[in-house]
Amino acid sequence: MTDAPAVPGRPPVRRGAGVGETGGVSAAVPPSPPTADPVLVALVRELEEHVGAQGWDQPPRLFALVPTAALAAAEPELAARMSLHAGAPGWTPVEQEDLPAHADLGDLLAQLAWPRGVDGVALVAERVVLPGEAEAAVVAAAAEQGQDAASVAAGHPRREELRVVVATTRSGAAASAVRLRRLDELLTGPDLLPALRSALATTLLD
Repeated sequence: MTDAPAVPGRPPVRRGAGVGETGGVSAAVPPSPPTADPVLVALVRELEEHVGAQGWDQPPRLFALVPTAALAAAEPELAARMSLHAGAPGWTPVEQEDLPAHADLGDLLAQLAWPRGVDGVALVAERVVLPGEAEAAVVAAAAEQGQDAASVAAGHPRREELRVVVATTRSGAAASAVRLRRLDELLTGPDLLPALRSALATTLLD
């Protein structure tokens, strides 16, 4: 496994109030539900807004979640520029640049490990989903055409394009958000994408 860099060159984002790139994720879902955390829900909303401001058709974006108080204490100059203080609650997301080459998100997450200073991880990715009855036809068409299912699904007339955000912490807190491109609606919840949340949680294991 490869240690992802803890603090990349891009400035952190300050904490505020099926088929496609998410394919390949098949982690087992823990039997107990994650803990809901309103601070983490707010962070997920901020990340979706931050990435969404740059439009659609983006690659996956990965963020290390560092406790804001610890970051402020360890990096006082950075904290001063960002108006962070040592007693601040919650987390500061730090975007990870130069992600390793990957075939899909499952492949990407399998290559990651985090130092103890990283308390959580958040992922923003786009995916294409199809009605259940269309999935088998897409898989068959992809095999017949010698293409991957994601490419075929991307051109399907009944596809739905989504932007998903999933965050989880070592303590078991989790939050997620899904935006439908067609309706421009944002849905939030503690565990909208349990397989992806479980796969992210696995990267935090020692």
